[in-house]
Amino acid sequence: MSLLLEAGRAAPAAAEPASKPRAGLLARLGNPLLAIIFPLGVLAIWHFFTYGQKYSLIPPPSEVAVALYDLTFGGIFDDAFSRTLHVHLLASLSRVYGGFAIAAAVAIPLGLLIGRVAVVRRVLDPTLQVLRPIPVTAWLPLAMIMFGLGPRSAFFLVCLGAFYPILVNTIFGVRSVDPRLFEAASMLGCQDTAQFYRVVLPASLPAIFTGLRLGLGFAWVVIVVGEMTGVQTGLGAIIMEARQLSRTEIVICGMIVIGIAGFISDRLVMLLGKRLLRWSPNFA
Repeated sequence: MSLLLEAGRAAPAAAEPASKPRAGLLARLGNPLLAIIFPLGVLAIWHFFTYGQKYSLIPPPSEVAVALYDLTFGGIFDDAFSRTLHVHLLASLSRVYGGFAIAAAVAIPLGLLIGRVAVVRRVLDPTLQVLRPIPVTAWLPLAMIMFGLGPRSAFFLVCLGAFYPILVNTIFGVRSVDPRLFEAASMLGCQDTAQFYRVVLPASLPAIFTGLRLGLGFAWVVIVVGEMTGVQTGLGAIIMEARQLSRTEIVICGMIVIGIAGFISDRLVMLLGKRLLRWSPNFA
């Protein structure tokens, strides 16, 4: 009898480890399913209100899907947009990531200095706070005057759009470092400049990565405005050209591609941040 009782107690304990992987598998399968419920609902509503309508200004999802296929692979309409997605996507990618890289290279060191050095903060911060609310669209005419029509103006506007989110979050990260960390570092013999690299920079990295995510997102937002400056290639360029030709399905295709590219870019930054900041519970 005692052996049976012990076996009965051991049976649930043995079943628990087997149920945990099953629960983890269900969670992994459930998350993607939950993520597609809302897009499927939007597609259903979109299809219901547009399919078969003679005077609808918005094409149904099926027409957009056909246009997106032709834009990617060609072979359906054989017009000026057919099989050109890779050309426009690569052009926009080069401008987004190039402008974002320059913005990060300037904004992160500048934000570290403004956040840490009081004199630099008093000199630069008021001017930057005055310039920051000016929208990128207001810079468009000036960019065209300074850089002319073409890719350089688009590059400048993308860089400007990504600059301020990175800068503000970097300053916030530096200013939010717990003063007790400096006291602990001093007690361990870490003084002056060494505290900058051993205390300030690591403690502010979560905020910096948040700024990088926001900056890259703004870069994709600004790319359409940037490519209104007379460039011939780019996702913003085909959106503007399609608008002039009343090709609404191509406009929506460009919007979809920008959204997907921005989402993938954000996931890449997140993966890099999780790998570099595994020690930070706030970022995880």
